[in-house]
Amino acid sequence: MAAAASFFSQSVGTIHVCANSSGFCFGKSSSRSISNGFPTDVRLLGKRICSSSHCKLHVVHESNSCALMMDRVSSSSDSSIDNNGKRSIESALILIRHGESLWNEKNLFTGCVDVPLTKKGIEEALQAGIRICNIPIDVVYTSTLIRAQMTAMLAMTQHRHKKVPIITHNENEQANLWNQIYSEETKKQSIPVTPAWQLNERMYGELQGLNKQETAERYGKELVHGWRRSYDIPPPNGESLEMCSKRAVAYFREHIEPQLQSGKHVMVAAHGNSLRSIIMYLDKLTTQEVINLELSTGIPLLYIYKEGSFMKRGSPVGPTEAGVYAYTETLALYRQELDEMSQRTS
Repeated sequence: MAAAASFFSQSVGTIHVCANSSGFCFGKSSSRSISNGFPTDVRLLGKRICSSSHCKLHVVHESNSCALMMDRVSSSSDSSIDNNGKRSIESALILIRHGESLWNEKNLFTGCVDVPLTKKGIEEALQAGIRICNIPIDVVYTSTLIRAQMTAMLAMTQHRHKKVPIITHNENEQANLWNQIYSEETKKQSIPVTPAWQLNERMYGELQGLNKQETAERYGKELVHGWRRSYDIPPPNGESLEMCSKRAVAYFREHIEPQLQSGKHVMVAAHGNSLRSIIMYLDKLTTQEVINLELSTGIPLLYIYKEGSFMKRGSPVGPTEAGVYAYTETLALYRQELDEMSQRTS
């Protein structure tokens, strides 16, 4: 059975669905801006069958209800059968920029200053969790900054498998020892959350703590725009996007990509510039394309890793459109398992 495929034309806010013999169909949009503000629930749109005799198309979307699960659902959705009858690994990758922080609210340069979420940011994190509550997650990575960690932990409280996210501490031998869990059953009901400084926001140097509008008035809009939006020009004593990209992508390739290759489903909660860097790597963007990429706070992006390639499977399509995820067959089966488990425990 061919997997469902849905791609998004972000410039006009329309949704196109198609299927072919390979099982996937994708398109590119002229706009790469990820808009904020799509509805808090993503509705079940149902199933449709292709008119072609050799193609059956199933499109499964998020429902608006994410009841919590008491029992662990087996992860049978981490592989699929290819056209040659061989089982291939398929892994989900979720990227989330942290919810609004107190300094986002005040329009200040934040960088690596450790600022918590606002009430709005907390709500964004919870809504992000609702949007991804039917997608399997085995491991979580965050930056070492509290706003990304709060976003990850709050989002995971909404997941239907109801596993407990636990931050790992490997700073030294004693921290690792004191962080041990000695119950195998408790381990099965837990999800490790690994903080990594390499996923931190880019360091804004002498701009950190300054008001963005006042800084533009003081130094000139053109100069400040260059510091903020160029690829290789750093602010005074800070990092350029290029410098941030080197550490973030290196960490992704060394630590996160092997998890996906082994069949693990991964969520990464981080920051605008560290995530832009990773998306540049995943989507093979040019330096000009990445500096024009905007990521809204609290919006989950879904990728599928399969056979060495990353395929974008969902993002908000516009400020007034419902955000949808195009499930693959295996993700749809995982969703079905959650639904069946929910019925048995209700």
